[in-house]
Amino acid sequence: MKLYHFPISPNSRRVVAVLHHLHLDCEIEALDLSKGEQMQADFLKLNPNHMIPTLVDGDFVLWESNAIMQYLCSKAPTNALWSANPRVQADINRWLFWQAAHFGSACSVMIFERVIKKLFMSAEADLQEIAKGEERFHRFAQVLEQHLKGREWIVGDAVTLADFSVGSFLDLAEMAQYPMTPYTEIARWYSNVQQLPAWKSSV
Repeated sequence: MKLYHFPISPNSRRVVAVLHHLHLDCEIEALDLSKGEQMQADFLKLNPNHMIPTLVDGDFVLWESNAIMQYLCSKAPTNALWSANPRVQADINRWLFWQAAHFGSACSVMIFERVIKKLFMSAEADLQEIAKGEERFHRFAQVLEQHLKGREWIVGDAVTLADFSVGSFLDLAEMAQYPMTPYTEIARWYSNVQQLPAWKSSV
């Protein structure tokens, strides 16, 4: 297997963390998005969206990070990240979709305005866009905050794909200046994610 990724990307980091957690053998190649390497013809044949991460497993090519994580779990069928129990699996899926549709999109606004623009575009942040992002962040962070009360992990009693998926966007919380102060349960839970060996080695 081969994974194309961009190190600073939350979408990439969660996949790399799952690879490490499952101890899967995979070549990892970084693409420099700031140089437009994702627009090269060879890569566009793999992913017409010109986005990362992208996984190649023989003649099978897969994009979308949450789908890649699920596929990786099929390589280690006894793992607990992706339960065989239909209800637990549906609960994990709920949070993967929630991250993609709501929490991640809110975080992405602040990442783009405060991190990507500064590092790669030499542009100033749009304060109106940041305000919109912060409003969405508070809306969905409150959902996660309430859910995590009394819980060590998002689903069940052990780490799952839900934790890697949602947690990946908190990696840039300081750089992107998320309004994290009210969310002590999220901070407590994310500290658990940060202690995972696979998370530490996925940087």
